[in-house]
Amino acid sequence: ETGATDLPPGEAARVRYLVNEEMGRGDAGLAISLAVAGFHRIFAQMSGRPALIERFCGESSREIGCWAITEPDHGSDSLAFSEPHFRDSALKPNCVARKDGSEWVIQGQKAAWVSNGTIATVATLFCTIDPSGGFQRGGVCLVPLDLPGVSRGKPLDKLGQRALNQGEIFFDGVRIPEEFMIVGADAYGSVVEMVLTMANASMGAIFIGVAQAALELAVGYAKERVQGGVPIISHQSVRSRLFKMFARVEAARALARRVALYNATNPPLVQYSIASKTFVTQTAFEVASDALQIFGGNGLTREYPIEKILRDARASMIEDGCNEMLSLVGGSKL
Repeated sequence: ETGATDLPPGEAARVRYLVNEEMGRGDAGLAISLAVAGFHRIFAQMSGRPALIERFCGESSREIGCWAITEPDHGSDSLAFSEPHFRDSALKPNCVARKDGSEWVIQGQKAAWVSNGTIATVATLFCTIDPSGGFQRGGVCLVPLDLPGVSRGKPLDKLGQRALNQGEIFFDGVRIPEEFMIVGADAYGSVVEMVLTMANASMGAIFIGVAQAALELAVGYAKERVQGGVPIISHQSVRSRLFKMFARVEAARALARRVALYNATNPPLVQYSIASKTFVTQTAFEVASDALQIFGGNGLTREYPIEKILRDARASMIEDGCNEMLSLVGGSKL
């Protein structure tokens, strides 16, 4: 990943894509956790403030980051920057930052879906700073999580992606210096779009890896499992199912790679990234489900890894914006 920064944009994008796909092939939850661990570095660099860059991006920094946006009363709706409700002042935020002299004071809660929430040392916090403008008038700040007033809940016990730590964070009068507020209300909507463009493209790459893992497991099992006196891959129905799975994975991979390359060599477009995320995650779930069917009863047991891959894939259609909401945002950009 570090070496990719020395390459031309297109080549660097290919390297990043391949790393994400291979990470997803191994474990999607771990891939997402590692990706979000450096989220704060992006915003420190974006600030252009030398002290912040040194504090959060220096060689000696060992910070673990998290992305804190989801609230108890607000989920994927807080990402839907294209929709009328995003500017609705009647919506009541659960986490607000107010200016107090040369500091910001943070009050409220982020929901249990904060990725790396209970292990992070610094939060990239998306919160409301001007409630009169709804979500649109938000801000993005960096919050060291050892400050007075910060507390956390227990890690979620989830159906899938169990390697991805997630948990709630509470802010009770937490004070940060004004320079830790990286993005103000005027730019907040554009930054949400930027982050969604980046994150959704990465999700597409990661979950192609998940789909590939499911396909490989199914092919391997079909070659070993004997029924009717022959390996089940010799049966036409199994062979036909495997080929359809293969075709769907390759089609989704072509889209994910196209989006990764396009966004690196052109002004990035959120609708491309959303297309990648929604299509690939749906494909990963369907291919994992078909793979489990090939395993038959064995696929339902924890003796075989396919049930874990199915659970991981199912979670992907909700995280980073549920696919239904993302489709509305993507459609609004056409």
